[in-house]
Amino acid sequence: MKEFPKQIPIFPLSGVIYFPKTNLPLNIFEKRYLELVEDIIRKDKLMGMIQSKGNLNEIYKVGCLGKISDYQKSNDGRILINLTGITRFQVIEEIDNTKLYREFKVTYDKFNQDLNPSSDEVNIENTTEKAEIFFKRSGLVLNWKEFDKLNKLEKINTLAMISPITNEEKQKLLEAITLKEKNEILEEIINFYLHDSNYNNQTIQ
Repeated sequence: MKEFPKQIPIFPLSGVIYFPKTNLPLNIFEKRYLELVEDIIRKDKLMGMIQSKGNLNEIYKVGCLGKISDYQKSNDGRILINLTGITRFQVIEEIDNTKLYREFKVTYDKFNQDLNPSSDEVNIENTTEKAEIFFKRSGLVLNWKEFDKLNKLEKINTLAMISPITNEEKQKLLEAITLKEKNEILEEIINFYLHDSNYNNQTIQ
């Protein structure tokens, strides 16, 4: 597996799930995260995104390493960046430092296949069909023609990122090791919401 830093700066953010091979635009304005971005721009452009829990100091144990692929400074001092997802990581422990932002020791061992994913054997048609019903019921607009141009992994990751589900459910999807497992979990979650709302009196098989 490609070598990634074993100690990384992490941006904890509630409700944000971010996957390999996806893009995450961020509007940075807090002093500590402005410092974080400036530091990594001068270094390797790598940072971790992870969900914070109810207590902002507490975080989940799995996040995603990303690389800054676009960087712009605004006139009012904000920094606009785009992160491109590389691989998921698991937190080992937090590092004491004198910086404004937090750093953690991490391992990537559980997520080797993020760099060489295999999706040929996974059938995602049921999941995407049910997702379209779920999105319409929720009033969410997605360009399904553009969506259809994505590969299987990109489709499931996109749905996992933007679906109107709980933070805990999104985290469960992030922590699923294989695409097959992630697809099954996502379909199960969508089935629950569709059944719960009894949308248009449809029976989901």
